[in-house]
Formats: sequence, C-alpha cells, structure tokens
Amino acid sequence: MTLNDSTSLDTDLAESAAARSERLTAAGQAWGERIDARRDSAHLTYRVTGTGVGSVASRITAGKHEFAVDEPAALAGDDLAASPVEVALGALISCQVVVYRLYAHALGIQVDDVDVTAEGDLDAARLFGKDESVRAGFGDVRLTVRLTGPETAERYEELRAAVDAHCPVLDLFQNPTPVTTTVEVTAS
Repeated sequence: MTLNDSTSLDTDLAESAAARSERLTAAGQAWGERIDARRDSAHLTYRVTGTGVGSVASRITAGKHEFAVDEPAALAGDDLAASPVEVALGALISCQVVVYRLYAHALGIQVDDVDVTAEGDLDAARLFGKDESVRAGFGDVRLTVRLTGPETAERYEELRAAVDAHCPVLDLFQNPTPVTTTVEVTAS
C-alpha cells in the first residue's frame, strides 16, 4: 500500500466504531497507569532525520517511515511531494483528528466522522529577503473541523474546547517553542 493510493489507505485504516473505542480505551488506560506509576514516563522525545535530495527536496525518516518533502517549481522545487508548510498543516490536521477521537471517546461524545481542512497564509517576501518586517511563517491559520454524529451543538463545542486545550500540534502553532540550532560542519 502507498499513501498516494487513498482508496487503499481508507480501506486499511477503516475500523468500526467498536474497534476504535476498544483501542482508545486500552491506550488511555495503559498511558494513565504508566503516568500514575512514574510521572516522567509521559516525557517523550521524537527524532526525525532528513537529507537534502534533488533541487530543494528532502528525504525524511521518522521511525520506520520515510517520506519526501519538496517545493513547487515556483519555489525552485521539482514538485514531487508536499511542501514543508503543507506538511506542517498536515501535521496540524492529523493531530486534530487524533485528539478529536481521543477526547470524543473520553467525554462520551459520539463522533461518527471527523474531517479537517487547514488553510495558512504565508508572505514569501520574508523567505526571499525582500521584507524583514513580516513573519517568515504563517501569518494566519484557519481550521475547519467537520464532525458527523448525533450529539448537540453544545456537546461538540465541549469537545472542541477539550481538543483546543490538549492538541500538541495546535499548541506548537499557537505558542512560541524554544528551538536550539546547532550547525555541525564536516569537511568534504
């Protein structure tokens, strides 16, 4: 299966509400017990590596997964994969889906389907050194979350508030995160 084949991906990832509920309950209980036993067990470190390929593309390795990131031709790329900012929006969307599922389950709110769209506005003038007064990153990001289910609007608003308070990638977008950069140079 490839991720480019959405039909295959949908088939492989589809699971019944009962199976999803069982997995969410088991994961929640296991993490709850682990954290209660040793608070520091909740501290996770993720490591992702990347190598430049082609004009401006990158080959990214995250655990056992490998994917490409590129730019469109207008930004010197070969347009072979999503751009870094599209990947960032994709990370936000996927984290929202995860946290909507987790908190819907935890709060007993039925969500049959969740679909998320993210739009981000970026001023490329900073990227190209033409205007240092604008942000290099997104100036604005808009999320549209479409939920399907039988609950009241109030219950879904309760769910949205819980997701907003607990989504790690939303937190990255909303709050400054300290980043330390070290450049290591190896003679060629």
